[in-house]
Amino acid sequence: IGLFIRRKAGRIDIDQIADMEAVVSTQSTGVFARLFVIVCCLLGAALLVNGEEMSQQHLAGLSGILRGYLGQAITNQRPPIDRRMFVSPAIDNLIDQISAKMVDQDLATIFQNCYPNTLDTTVTHFVPKGEDGLPDTFVITGDIQAMWLRDSTNQVIVYMPYAKQDPNLQTMLLGVVYRQAKSILIDSYANAFNLDNTTQSPWMSDRRIPPMTLPLHEGKYELDSLCAFLKLSYSYWNETQDPSPFQNLIWQTAVQKAVNTIQIQQKDSWEDKNPEYFFQRETSAPTDTLMHGVGIPSKRTGMSKSPFRPSDDAATLPFPIAANSMAVVSLKRISQIFSNNGPAPNPGLFQQIISLANEIEDGIRKFGIINHVNFGQIYAFEVDGFGNTYVMDDANIPSLLSLPYLGWCEKDDPLYLNTRKVLLSPDNPYWCKGSAGSGIGGPHIGLGWIWPMSIITQAETSTNDDEILGCLELLKNSTAGTGFMHESFWKEDVDNFTRSWFAWANSHFGNLILTLAKERPHLIFG
Repeated sequence: IGLFIRRKAGRIDIDQIADMEAVVSTQSTGVFARLFVIVCCLLGAALLVNGEEMSQQHLAGLSGILRGYLGQAITNQRPPIDRRMFVSPAIDNLIDQISAKMVDQDLATIFQNCYPNTLDTTVTHFVPKGEDGLPDTFVITGDIQAMWLRDSTNQVIVYMPYAKQDPNLQTMLLGVVYRQAKSILIDSYANAFNLDNTTQSPWMSDRRIPPMTLPLHEGKYELDSLCAFLKLSYSYWNETQDPSPFQNLIWQTAVQKAVNTIQIQQKDSWEDKNPEYFFQRETSAPTDTLMHGVGIPSKRTGMSKSPFRPSDDAATLPFPIAANSMAVVSLKRISQIFSNNGPAPNPGLFQQIISLANEIEDGIRKFGIINHVNFGQIYAFEVDGFGNTYVMDDANIPSLLSLPYLGWCEKDDPLYLNTRKVLLSPDNPYWCKGSAGSGIGGPHIGLGWIWPMSIITQAETSTNDDEILGCLELLKNSTAGTGFMHESFWKEDVDNFTRSWFAWANSHFGNLILTLAKERPHLIFG
């Protein structure tokens, strides 16, 4: 049993434990017999971890399985305060205030677990003042010891409204902004980074322009990664009103490089004869590499290409509507910082940002809106500029479902609402429904796997109380007793899930509860 549940890397995979327990327990009818199986799994795991300490999140997954069989309520799974990676009194006070008023105690406990999960478990490096005098923060995704630009933004941005209440929290968040800026200066086409040069990525053999280097964990270019940096920067400026970081040359140069990269990727295939980005990986998964290293041909639209999606899967068509919508919003917001903080080091940067945002927005309006055979006018998921379009949606943000959440449109926008009908129906190939629930997944895991992230987004963008309540109930059940959000679960069985430690999804759920507390308090407070 121990060998079965041990990962190749020598760590414990909770999903494997759950699967093994499920297989064996089908032959055991009594509660004590099933508990015996669980204990065997735990003992086998303990014998084979090679001295590695099981994480709090992994323990939560195991105890969730146990509680499921005993029929117990979800319990608080936060690590003891002395074992938390980062402690914020402001966030802890907020959690106490919100959870104390929530009617559904299981939902309140999930909020207590999820909202602080990034602070509790993923801020693995924080230096308030580094050698260059700047704060530095490294935030892992959870079960992967690397920092994604997109994930880290979504993980920490939910704390930004409370930064002014906690100076140490504000410094930590600024450290994420600076870490992202420095990462982009290293490589603006990379999606994920290592803490330093001492860890070698498993993807060093990827054929890539620019080439893989030690600071990189993965080198997939995703438009939304750059947008995530801009989004977090704006959020810091907007919430703290602290102008000093944005007069720093490191940050300003990173913005310039990000904007230049987005602009370069407006080129079509014939213009881009010597592409600045090339990616090929030896793999059996077609979504993990690009055709001929550059992806499918494109024709100029005004939008910017994104060879890979926010799911880290290769795009089917080169221009994603949701990521380009995020780019428009992020560029326009970042321009406000330059408007209020004085001129950029490059006098033309402000106008470059505005012009780029307008070009991309015009491209979305011209190429991104299509006529669906059953629904009429909707947003396409991806287009190529030649007239080819792809109708679908993916759970990962930016998604079409998340357009109001991104700030692109209002929740009651007619075009969005019509698109939403398609996304939450069988006309979306990655929407599915089963006995365990319904929701959007994506090609990253495959058909039949529902991502809680999509259910959270559905609730975030809904104006219907009954729909939101249904989403909350489904999200509560999807934790499978662990008290945390997972990457995905099988449509027929919430106990069959992937990634027990996925901090982005946890932050997203926490943000949903805070949003409802402000906009629809009757749904959670009674």
